[in-house]
Amino acid sequence: MELQQYLARIGIAKIKSPSIDFLMELQNQHLLSIPFEDLDIPERDRIILDIERIYKKIIPTKRGGFCYELNGLFHWLLTELGYKVDMLSARVYNNSKNELGPEFDHMTLLVHLDKNFLVDVGFGDSFRKPIEFSNGKVEDISGQYRMVYAKDNYELQRKENRGWALQYTFNLTPRKLSDFNKMCNFQQDSPTSHFRTTMKCTIATRTGRITVSNSSLTITENGKKTKTEVKNTDEFYRLIKKFFQIELS
Repeated sequence: MELQQYLARIGIAKIKSPSIDFLMELQNQHLLSIPFEDLDIPERDRIILDIERIYKKIIPTKRGGFCYELNGLFHWLLTELGYKVDMLSARVYNNSKNELGPEFDHMTLLVHLDKNFLVDVGFGDSFRKPIEFSNGKVEDISGQYRMVYAKDNYELQRKENRGWALQYTFNLTPRKLSDFNKMCNFQQDSPTSHFRTTMKCTIATRTGRITVSNSSLTITENGKKTKTEVKNTDEFYRLIKKFFQIELS
């Protein structure tokens, strides 16, 4: 795995000493450069949590990935750049079911500097700046986010019309990439996994976001959303190539 090739993939020209400013730049550039996508699920290719395999998929092949791949790879990058980083297990809140997912449902990252920061490049439409522990708050073009401590866990929340909405909960127990194997397999194999029913690719832009699913194209610019129907698989593949330069057979 080549550090410079990774940095070139996300548009970073110069390595800097570990700092909150460089961390902010790395997170933002990663979100602008590498899409969140589940295009290999359920039948295209098996997602295996091996860091070299993930690197080959995302960096030289210029694909994206889902949370375990994106945050797992970003953990490697930050470590190579001299940051101290922990992988954390998170439980995603399902608004329709009004319940949290299981442990290891999502991977997020804890970065240790003079203060600790929550960092995440694998949650789709989410915060673009590191959030300071333990009661930090950030605002960017994607919205307002905050972290709070509640019921022996930390919560990531997003500001919505009805108030602060829970995104996911997590604790500070350090994890290894292999700890997520069981849930990674579940996301690919279980009939109850939403990854098996919806193909999706999404990326942040400087003015908003572009999201293509097998049912719709959504373009958000400066808070205004335009959503159009995707009529069939051929159109979906054309849109994936147009907006993400990903060619699927």
